[in-house]
Amino acid sequence: MKPITYTRGQALPGILEQRIAILDGAMGTMIQRFKLTEADYRGERFKDHPKDLKNNGDLLSLTRPDVIRDIHEGYLAAGADIIETNTFGATTIAQDDYELGGLAYEMNLASAKIARAAADKFSTADKPRFVAGALGPTPKTASISPDVNDPGARNVDFEQLRAAYYEQAQALTEGGSDLLLIETIFDTLNAKAALFAVDEYFEKSGERLPLIISGTVTDASGRILSGQTVTAFWYSVRHARPLAVGLNCALGAALMRPYIQELNRAAPDTFISCYPNAGLPNPMAETGFDETPEVTSRLLREFAAEGLVNIVGGCCGTTPEHIGAIREAVTPHAARSLRREFFYKEAA
Repeated sequence: MKPITYTRGQALPGILEQRIAILDGAMGTMIQRFKLTEADYRGERFKDHPKDLKNNGDLLSLTRPDVIRDIHEGYLAAGADIIETNTFGATTIAQDDYELGGLAYEMNLASAKIARAAADKFSTADKPRFVAGALGPTPKTASISPDVNDPGARNVDFEQLRAAYYEQAQALTEGGSDLLLIETIFDTLNAKAALFAVDEYFEKSGERLPLIISGTVTDASGRILSGQTVTAFWYSVRHARPLAVGLNCALGAALMRPYIQELNRAAPDTFISCYPNAGLPNPMAETGFDETPEVTSRLLREFAAEGLVNIVGGCCGTTPEHIGAIREAVTPHAARSLRREFFYKEAA
């Protein structure tokens, strides 16, 4: 086995100790602003593909890289320190729905390179920009039956998930990601498969990137979809020793507050991230969600003032306007302090 070296993202722990870092906002929301057609998604390469491809946003990294570049640059211009690759659904498992599973590696590699170029364009000596390789949850769950009449039924297993995530982690790293973000976790078993695959790739490659693990609380029960509380979820994944753990999606900042507070109590020695939706779905609002940049930034400013967060950003419904307002709102506040020296430094 090759010796482990931390070659990227080494500045992040120091930054997160000194100030609150800004993550970007929603990719899907911004793609919708371009009003793309089926032909845009297909491009020349996939013009004869037998399945509809509209709304396969990950494919745009191959067919409309200019769109993805412009979205990244919009968030960077708004002040984002970290941008996510356009790979939320770029696993073989998710892309098989479009009969494009064989292109997952290429999608991830291309997406990472696009993000890398954008981050490098905006980076300066005093404000480096980072690329987070995004690993989404897949549309399948290893813990829950897809058939209400057969509780033991499953449509995916651990090995299928592991293989898909290994390929994704490899491509994202090779494409230039500084860290990996396992996000919107609704099933802890899916997340464990991702963590296993990422660690397997790190050991094989000899390169280890920082990790952020982000779960999603789906409703007022305070649990992720597979049944765990926020505290139980953290205890299930803390062995991965992530740079940060947090919550994203599903809820707006107001509804997310008690769960971020719970996570603070459960994980005193790990940085905390939070990137909520722009409120709840609202068909009358421009972004489809009910919180304006002013409302979202005010709520996250309260999180910052309470010392709850190290990384903040936006999920569904958020835009560069949200990210710019969030940046201005949290900048005067100190980052959440850890209760002991962070283990990432010790590991490095």
